[in-house]
Amino acid sequence: MGAFLNRGNEEFLESVNSEIYIDKTDMIAFLNQRVNTEGKYICVSRPRRFGKTMTANMIAAYYEKGCDSRGLFENRKLAHVDDKEKWDRYLNCFDVIRIDIAGLLAEHGTALKALKALERGVVQELREAYPICSVDETESLVSALTKINDQTKNRFIIIIDEWECFFRDCKNDIKVQKQYIDLLRTLFKDNRSKKFLALGYITGILPIKRYKSESALNNFDEYTMTSPANLAEYIGFTSDEVEGLCEAYDMNIDEVMEWYNGYNFDECTHIYGPNSIVKAMQRKKCENFWSRTSSFSSLASYITMNFDGLKDAIVQLLAGQRIKVRVNTFENDMISFRRSDDILTMLIHLGYLGYDSLTKEVYIPNKEVQEIFEDNIDNTGWNDVIETLNESEELLEATLAGEEKIVAECIERCHDRNTSVLQYNNENSLACVISLAYYTARKDYVIVREMPRGKGFADLVFLPKKNVDMPVMVIELKWEKSADTALNQIREKNYPDELQGINGEILLVGINYEKEQGEISKKHSCRIERIYIENN
Repeated sequence: MGAFLNRGNEEFLESVNSEIYIDKTDMIAFLNQRVNTEGKYICVSRPRRFGKTMTANMIAAYYEKGCDSRGLFENRKLAHVDDKEKWDRYLNCFDVIRIDIAGLLAEHGTALKALKALERGVVQELREAYPICSVDETESLVSALTKINDQTKNRFIIIIDEWECFFRDCKNDIKVQKQYIDLLRTLFKDNRSKKFLALGYITGILPIKRYKSESALNNFDEYTMTSPANLAEYIGFTSDEVEGLCEAYDMNIDEVMEWYNGYNFDECTHIYGPNSIVKAMQRKKCENFWSRTSSFSSLASYITMNFDGLKDAIVQLLAGQRIKVRVNTFENDMISFRRSDDILTMLIHLGYLGYDSLTKEVYIPNKEVQEIFEDNIDNTGWNDVIETLNESEELLEATLAGEEKIVAECIERCHDRNTSVLQYNNENSLACVISLAYYTARKDYVIVREMPRGKGFADLVFLPKKNVDMPVMVIELKWEKSADTALNQIREKNYPDELQGINGEILLVGINYEKEQGEISKKHSCRIERIYIENN
């Protein structure tokens, strides 16, 4: 058992023996269909804390020679997959080469030293495992694998974890990156590799690096945060899995959803980050478990990059909006940014944004990530946004107290600070600004845009969360009219009568800004009416 070749199944055994283990072994059935076929090249990318390494450990434990893993899999989901092939067809049948790029970089300090140690180390272990094949210590890795296959007909499975670490953590070492890509090409694209490779599985945070318009390893099938396809359910924990954990650990599923849900895919809705879910269950408390990684500390520097529209997009995301984004221009590294869409796409792959592939929109997925943006906003230098967020508590208190003048002044300051978000004289712009201005209210309210009520749509409805004793707020927004007009529209559309199941106090809030003599005065006004409803 070496550092690279046939490392054993102990790492996966630790996962199985852990207090919380979610069975994802049926993913092996998908991989078995690819073994020794033209589809044997698989790249799965997902954010940190989403179980990449554990999945790699599981795959290695299943395929690897030299250990007996039957007990680890025979009572798992894999053994019950309804498939033409037997579940154990490839169980412990291959030599597995397992490479952890992040571990090599941490051990050797530089990308060049790590790359040399990789190739030298694997070749040395192959020489020890196959002494009859006369592999020379100076041979390249591909040459060694080819010689062994020629003489023994044995095929290998190669698993590379954190495969793109050189591109993330050694951003400017272009020379070593090219050497590394050349090595990967020989391992996975060279004609010789078709003979010695049974399966190539690489995993990381970013998809495969693009050079111009082409992927450096375009023979790989990629499963990413923007297109996970039929591997979506293996990216994280599903809603059924999380509901089961909440029941077992007596956790409130609604609170857990608010904190950690939000990664939704066409093939599998409601995906949760495994690390946060496990920690929340173990500690019986929902809070921010996002580790202080390098990407966390760099978030402020990414969102403040000098690209047109990037700040406006971030402000809209903070306000609860969704933003259209083109994800196909991103070159899958952390330096080749050309437009704001590239930054937003990178944030999808890092887990800071969710992505809706149907609408091509990004959004902040949950409360945990929302807090990360809040923490990083303090380091952006965006004083206008910071002041708005800091003032949001005062605005909510003034609204609840019916202090119309203070509410109008707060909204006016917020609107003036953030005029670039959208066109100023636009109700949609005003709705975005209002959502940002009432940022603090999200602790106690679910904010709904254009909620269907009565004869039309209320621009914003604030619904108290469970066990929160606060009034419903219905907000109507107008420009170039009056606050009274906005308030009258609430009454005319009969919104309150349509709030079925709501008992008690409802605040009707009309907000307007006006034009004077053809010029936008940016003068805001507010009217607040307090009513009471009893629903039997």
